[in-house]
Amino acid sequence: MKRIRHSGFTIIELLVVVSIIALLVGILLPAIGKARDQAKVSISQSNLRNLAVAHASYAAEWSDRQLTYIVDNASTYGNFGNWFSEYATEHGSDLSWNHAGNHTPVYLGWGHTDAGDYVRFMYSCVQAANASLVMPIVFEASGTTTEYFGSFRLPNGEQFAQYVSGKFYDKTFYAPKDKAVMQSAAACFESPDDYCTHADVSEELGAIPAWASYCLSPAAMYNPSVMAHDDPNDDTNNGWQDPWNLPAGFRSPAMSQARYPNLKTHMLEHHWLQNAQQDCNGSFEPGTYSGCEPYYFNHAWESSPMTLFYDGHVEGLGTRKAMRADGRMRAQTGEQNWGLWSKDTPWGDDGYLIDFGYDQAATSYHILTTDGILGRDMTGG
Repeated sequence: MKRIRHSGFTIIELLVVVSIIALLVGILLPAIGKARDQAKVSISQSNLRNLAVAHASYAAEWSDRQLTYIVDNASTYGNFGNWFSEYATEHGSDLSWNHAGNHTPVYLGWGHTDAGDYVRFMYSCVQAANASLVMPIVFEASGTTTEYFGSFRLPNGEQFAQYVSGKFYDKTFYAPKDKAVMQSAAACFESPDDYCTHADVSEELGAIPAWASYCLSPAAMYNPSVMAHDDPNDDTNNGWQDPWNLPAGFRSPAMSQARYPNLKTHMLEHHWLQNAQQDCNGSFEPGTYSGCEPYYFNHAWESSPMTLFYDGHVEGLGTRKAMRADGRMRAQTGEQNWGLWSKDTPWGDDGYLIDFGYDQAATSYHILTTDGILGRDMTGG
C-alpha cells in the first residue's frame, strides 16, 4: 500500500502569507483610524446642530435675544473693578454671597458637595474675578487672572443648559476629539446631578469646572458698537470702543441682527482638534487639565474647527481660509485696521493669544470679529 506524504508550507510560502497579512494590516489600520476620526467629527457636528436648536429655543423665549449673563446697563454702575458692588448697593445688597440684591450669578446647576449636601453651585458676583465671568470676554483685567476669559466660554451655564438637558456636563457641550477636556470631565458625564464637582482640573486654578469644548463668539455678544470698524471717512465708526464707556455696551444683540448669518460664526471648537499635531501648549502655566492646556483653534495653520454659523449650518472653518478672507477684506478697504477681525482692541496685533500659537498662524476670527454680530468671519465665494 502506497503511503501519501503530506508536506507543510515552505519558508517562502510562509513569508508570502506573512507579507500579505502585513500589507492588509497596513491598509486597514489607517482606514479604521480614519473612520474613527470621522465618527468623532460627525458627533461634534451633531453637537453643534443640537446647540443651534437650543439657541433658537432660547431666542424664542427671550424675544430673539442671545444668551447673556450680564445686565444690559452694567457700564452705568462703574467699571471692571467696582460695577458689581455698585449694582449690589443700589439693589440693597451687603455683598453677602446669596443676597437677592446681588447681580444674577452664573449658575452651574444643582448637585452634591463632597460632604453630601445638595446645593446650587454658582459664581456669585461679589468680587471682581467672579463678576468677570458674566462679561462676554474680559479685555483688561485690572490685575486679576481673568483677562481673555468670559461668558463666551460658558455655554453650559444653567441659564442655557436648561435648553439642552439641564446638565452642565451634558456630552452635547463636549467634543469627542477634545481629549484633555474629555478626560477631565469623564467622572461627571454619568452623574445624575445637574452639576458635578469631580472634574479633574489643575488645583492651582481653584475649584473650576472642565470648560465646554465649544465657545460662543464674544464679539457677537457685545453691542456691535464695541467692535466697530475703523473707517477714516466715517466719524461714527472709529474702531473698537471700551464697553465700559458705552451706556449699553453690554446689551447683547438679537439673533436676527446677524447681517451675514451664513458667514458669521456663532460657536466653534475652542481647542485645536482637527488636524492637530500636538495636544498641550507649554506656553500656558499651569495648564487647566492636569497640567495640560491645549492649543486653541487659532493657534495653527492646519486647524479647522467644526463651526456653527448664525444661519444654523455647520462646517469646518480652516485657519488658512479665515486668514485669506481677512487679507482680502483689508485689501478691499485699503485700511490695515479694517479687516474681518479687529486689531485695535487693547491686545493689538496679538489679538486672542496669537503669540502662544504652534506656528505662524495669525488670526482672531470669531473672537474679535469686526462689527460684532454685524460683521463676518469669512467672505462668500
